[in-house]
Amino acid sequence: MHVTLGMSDGEARILRPERGRVLVVDDDVDVCALLEARLAGRGFEVAWTTSAETALDGLGTAEVDAVLTDIKMARMSGLELCERIVASRPDVPVVVMTAFGTLEAAIAAIRAGAYDFVTKPIEVDAVAVALERAVQHRALRSEVERLRRVVDDAEGFGELLGASAPMKRVYDLLERVVSSDATVLVTGESGTGKELVARALHRRGRRSAGPFVAVNCAAIPEGLLESELFGHARGAFTHAHNARAGLFQQAHGGTLLLDEIADLPRPLQPRLLRALEERAVRPVGADHEVAVDVRIVAATNRDLEAALEEGRLREDLYFRLNVIRIELPPLRLRGRDILLLAQRFVDHYARQMGKPVRGLSPAVAERLLAYAWPGNVRELQNCMERAVALAGGERIGVDDLPERIRARRPPPPVVPGGDPEELVTLEEVERRYILRVMEAAGGHRTRAAQVLGLDRKTLYRKLEHYARAERARDRRPPDGAGRNP
Repeated sequence: MHVTLGMSDGEARILRPERGRVLVVDDDVDVCALLEARLAGRGFEVAWTTSAETALDGLGTAEVDAVLTDIKMARMSGLELCERIVASRPDVPVVVMTAFGTLEAAIAAIRAGAYDFVTKPIEVDAVAVALERAVQHRALRSEVERLRRVVDDAEGFGELLGASAPMKRVYDLLERVVSSDATVLVTGESGTGKELVARALHRRGRRSAGPFVAVNCAAIPEGLLESELFGHARGAFTHAHNARAGLFQQAHGGTLLLDEIADLPRPLQPRLLRALEERAVRPVGADHEVAVDVRIVAATNRDLEAALEEGRLREDLYFRLNVIRIELPPLRLRGRDILLLAQRFVDHYARQMGKPVRGLSPAVAERLLAYAWPGNVRELQNCMERAVALAGGERIGVDDLPERIRARRPPPPVVPGGDPEELVTLEEVERRYILRVMEAAGGHRTRAAQVLGLDRKTLYRKLEHYARAERARDRRPPDGAGRNP
C-alpha cells in the first residue's frame, strides 16, 4: 500500500512499508532527504514535505502511522503543527525534533501533545527507535478501541478465550476429543487455565448432565487421599463410623479432574492405574469393587517426562494417562491474547463493582504486552481486578497497575550493527536461542523441546554439552595464571 499526500514539485518520496508509514516535515530539504534514505533503510515507508500546511492537508486523506517534525520552521512551527495534528488526527502520534535540546523545549513539545522528543544533530538510530514506538503506540490505540467491540465475539472454547495461533491449535484438538471418553492429559504452567479445559470438555461433551468433580492431588495428605479418591467402608479405620463414597463414585456418569497428578504419592499410583483400567474402585476396607463410569481428565504443571525418568511416576500410569495430551501455552507466548483477556476481565469486574470502567489506555496495553506474566492468566486476572478497583475514570491508567508491571517497558528495537566483534558463530546463535527458549519455558524441558522442534533426547544432549562447556570454563585458570614470569 502506498501513501499519497498530494505533494507537488517532487517533494514526496514513497517506499513500501515494513515498520510503518512516516511523514517527515522539515523546511530543510537536505534533512528530509537524509531521513528518507536512512529510515527507508530501516524498513519505514517515508514521505516528506517542507511545508507544515501541505502536511496538514495531506493528513486529511493519507494513511500515516506517525509524523516526524522539526520544531523550528517558517510560517508554522513544529509545535503548532503538533497541536493541530492532535486536534484533527489524534490517532497519529507526533515525534518532535529540535536543535535546542533543553528541558523547556521538551516540556513545550509534550504540552503540545507530542508523543516523543528527539534532538539534533540527528542520530538516526534514536529517531528510528522513537518512530517505531510511536507506530506501535498507534497500533495499540487502535487495538484497545477495537477490543470492547470484539471481546464478546472472540474465538474461544468454553471459558477459554484467545485468538493466537497456539490457542487455535488447542481449540482444534479440544473440538476433536470433546465427544469422546478418552482420557485427556492437560499440561501447562500454573495459571494457564487447565481446569477451564477440563470444565469445557465436560460442559460441551455428552456427559454434561452428569457431575463434574475435581481433586487436587497435592493438597490432600497421603493418608487421606486414598479414602478421598476411592471411598471407605464403615469401620475401615478409626472414626470411620459410616461408609463414604469416594470421588470416583461421586463423579459417576460425569467427569473427574485429577489436578496436580504428578504429585500423586507413588504408593497410590498402582491403585489409580487399576481403577482406570478396570473402571472399578475398591473402597478402603471393603471386600468388593464398585463399578464406576467416569471420564478422566488429568492435569499438571510439572515435567512428567522428568518425573518418569526420576522414578517419581510409574511408566504404566504415565502411558495410561497420556492418551490425548493438550499443552496449554504460557500467556507470554500468546501475543495480543493478553489484551483480549484483559478487556474481558475489565468488563467482568466493572460490572461486579458497579464502576464505569470501559477499557485500557494505550500506555497500559504497552505495559501489559511487555510484562512476562510468570503467573499467567491467573496473574492477569488479579491485576485487572486491582486496576478496576483503583481506576478513577473510564480507562485503566498506568498508575492503576502493580509496580512490577508499571516498571516494564518494551525493549528498544534491535538495530543491526556492522561491528565484526558483535558477530558470533551459528553454534553460538543456536546455544543462545535454546537457552532463551528454556528460560521462556520456565525450565520445562519437554515444553522447550516442542517449541524448538527437537526431540527431548537431542535437547537434553545439547543442554548437557552446554553445561560441560560452562564447567570447563569455570575450571580454566585466568589469563596469565600459572605461567612463569
